[in-house]
Amino acid sequence: MALFDMVFKGGGAKGMAFVGALQAFSAANHQHRRLIGTSAGAITAIMTGAGYSPQEMLEECTKTDAVSGKPIFATFMDAPKEDDFSPQMVDNCETMTLIRQAGLTLPGLAMVEEKIIKGLLHLELYRELFSFNECGGFYAGDAALNWIRDRLVQKGLAADVTWAQFEQTTGKDVSVVTTDVTEEEMVVLNARTAPQCPVAESVRMSMSIPFVWREMIWQPEWGQYRGRDKSGHIFVDGGVLSNFPLRLIAESTPDVVAIMGSTDPNGAGNLGLFLDSSVMVPGAQESDTVRPRLRVADRVTRLMDTLTDSADLAVMRRYQNDVCCIPVGGYGTTEFRMSSARQQLLIASGKTAMEKYLAGNA
Repeated sequence: MALFDMVFKGGGAKGMAFVGALQAFSAANHQHRRLIGTSAGAITAIMTGAGYSPQEMLEECTKTDAVSGKPIFATFMDAPKEDDFSPQMVDNCETMTLIRQAGLTLPGLAMVEEKIIKGLLHLELYRELFSFNECGGFYAGDAALNWIRDRLVQKGLAADVTWAQFEQTTGKDVSVVTTDVTEEEMVVLNARTAPQCPVAESVRMSMSIPFVWREMIWQPEWGQYRGRDKSGHIFVDGGVLSNFPLRLIAESTPDVVAIMGSTDPNGAGNLGLFLDSSVMVPGAQESDTVRPRLRVADRVTRLMDTLTDSADLAVMRRYQNDVCCIPVGGYGTTEFRMSSARQQLLIASGKTAMEKYLAGNA
C-alpha cells in the first residue's frame, strides 16, 4: 500500500476513464492524500474526496436520465430557459441592435421589437445562440451544477457546502482549478484559498469550457480568494491556463505552498492521471455518436485541448515518471451521449493503463 497526491486532467466526457483507473488504484490498496483536478478532473477529485468508491462512481457515471433515457451526462448539454435572461439583457442584446439597424421596426412601435425577441426566445436553438453571444456559452450548465449538488447530498454533505465545511466534514484536502478571465489568472479553489466559496459552484466554474457552457460570475457571498475580492469576476474552465496542474503536487515552491499548503514532500508519492488523446482506446473506433447540435462546441474543445496541453506538457516531461497516461483517442470532449459499449471501453482503458503504470513502478 502507498499514499499518493493525485492530479486529474480535464477532458470532458473522456474523464470517465478515471473511473477505471481508480478501480485499479483501489484494487492495489493504494490511498490518496491531496486531490486536485480541472474540469472533468475536478468532478473526479470532488467525488473521490466526498467518499465515493470507484464502484459507486461507476454507478453514478453510467446512469441514464429517468425522463429522456439518455446517459446522465448528456443532460449537461442543457439549453438555457427563457427566464434565464433578464429584461435588461434582452433589451440590450445584439439581436435587438440588429433588428433596429435593419429597420425591421417603426418609430413608436417598440413593442414589435419585443415580440420578435420573445418569439425567437421560444426556440431552444435560438436560446443557445443567444446564450453563446450574451453569456459566453451555448449551454446553461444548470443540470451539471444540480448533479454535482446531488452527489454531495448523497454523501451527507449540504448541497451548498463551502470549502471550509467540506474539509472539516470529510477531512480531505481537495482543490479544483478554474480561470478568472477578468484578472487573467489561474485560480485554485480549496479550503485555504476560498473557504466560503461553495464546492459545487467551484466545480461548475472549473468545467465551464469557453463558448460551450456559459460563464460563471463570482458572487459576493462566496467571500474572498486569498484575501482578494472577486465579486463580479468572470470565471471559465481551468483548462484555459492549466488542464493538467501536475506542478501543484510535484513542487514545493513558495507560490505552490501558499495555495496547496505545507506538506511533507516525502509523505506521499505524486501521481498524475493524464488523458492522452493521441493514443486510441483499445477496441474503439472514432465516435459515430450523435454530436451536439452546435458542432462548433466540438471544434472549440479540440482547440482548447491543443492550447492547454502544450503548456502542461513541459511540466509533464519533467515529472514523466509520476504520470499515468490513459489512452482516450477516438473520443470527443463533448461526447456525453456515448453508448454503454463505448463507456465500457473507455473505463477499461483507464483500468488497464493504471494497472500497467503500477506494475512498472512497483
